[in-house]
Amino acid sequence: MDLITIFKKRKIRSEQVFMISGLLVNAGNYAYNLVLGRVLGPEQFADAAILITFLLVISFIAMSFQLVTTKFSASWDTDVYVSFVAKISNMSFIVGSVLGAGIVFFSEELQQLLNTRSSDMFILFGIGVPFYFLMSVNRGVLQGEKDFESLSVTYQTEMLSRLIGTFLLLSIFEINTSVLIAGGILVSFLFGLYPFKKMVWTTGANFKLSNSQQRKVLLFFCLTVLYEFTQILINNSDILLVKHYFDPYEAGLYASLALIGRIVYFIAWLYVMILLPTVVKLKKEGAATAPVLRKYIGYIVLTSTAVVLICFAFPQKIVVLLFGSQYIAIAALLWKYALATSLFAISNIFAYYFLSLDRYIPVIFLAVIGALQVYLIVLFHSSLEQVVHVQILAMFCLLLVQYLYYLMQTKTTK
Repeated sequence: MDLITIFKKRKIRSEQVFMISGLLVNAGNYAYNLVLGRVLGPEQFADAAILITFLLVISFIAMSFQLVTTKFSASWDTDVYVSFVAKISNMSFIVGSVLGAGIVFFSEELQQLLNTRSSDMFILFGIGVPFYFLMSVNRGVLQGEKDFESLSVTYQTEMLSRLIGTFLLLSIFEINTSVLIAGGILVSFLFGLYPFKKMVWTTGANFKLSNSQQRKVLLFFCLTVLYEFTQILINNSDILLVKHYFDPYEAGLYASLALIGRIVYFIAWLYVMILLPTVVKLKKEGAATAPVLRKYIGYIVLTSTAVVLICFAFPQKIVVLLFGSQYIAIAALLWKYALATSLFAISNIFAYYFLSLDRYIPVIFLAVIGALQVYLIVLFHSSLEQVVHVQILAMFCLLLVQYLYYLMQTKTTK
């Protein structure tokens, strides 16, 4: 009997099922990264971290299609929505194919730029990208329908297939580890398509929208792309820049630091996934949405505060427990990185909330601060500590701006 069935019998709401399942998925992904770090050591783990970072980058880009699909599921009649999903899925597959082909074509240049030991890992990764984009539209349909049980299954199958597939390949073959890890990621893209909604793969011949509807789709999509681009800048640029500026050993240390410190963001992501359809539904019904925002911010503040305090009190024990003594050099930076991530997670909730309400200025704030963070790291990277300090400064500025905007909007609506 699977976990979803158990939860149903105990009459747990679908949102709660998704939260519990999401925690399990994040735990599985964490286990995947932690075991890789222990098995490979800092230098080889630096290459693995690049693939994991590429996976996160792709997920943010593909999330644009998922959010658009989710957004308009609650806005239109069924016939129009089915045709819309067909079109958006075709578009996502084309975009994914172009992006994947680009990664394959520039695989050798990526190897040189990021100081990796192989270009083949980028080729395997690029082959799987179109399927990841299609998977994201499928998840958008499930999320928009608030079918959180099926949505949970897609994340479970992706995580489990990557976890099992990667370590199975590593145990069987004795070749470049980064190539095997890329193979495991490719397998997970295919398994993540289950359960697949038939409406995602149709012709979409009856697709008709009014001019105003088309403008809404285009505007929301463009702003969502900008939003997801800011996530890439803020969430992943530091790892890529550290891989470029520092030697493999220090880059591997930083990758482990980022993995531990980002636990706050991964937990916050679960709240964000539930927030969007909830806010859209409340807005459509004419109900107040601010209480939902305050509730989820409260959850994230409590969670992030606990994580930062634990990292401050027991940094060495955490690092040794999760990665081993060979990573002990980054222990002193652990709570600082967790603080930077916490500030970003709280800021992100504000942006996501306003994006759900068709207010896009907070997305501009994210883009500006994200670009600022990249610029500051390029200027100040004499040590890993300096890189972390730069991020704390940038994320504090972001949270301050987002909160001030929220206060202004609150006063305006009163």
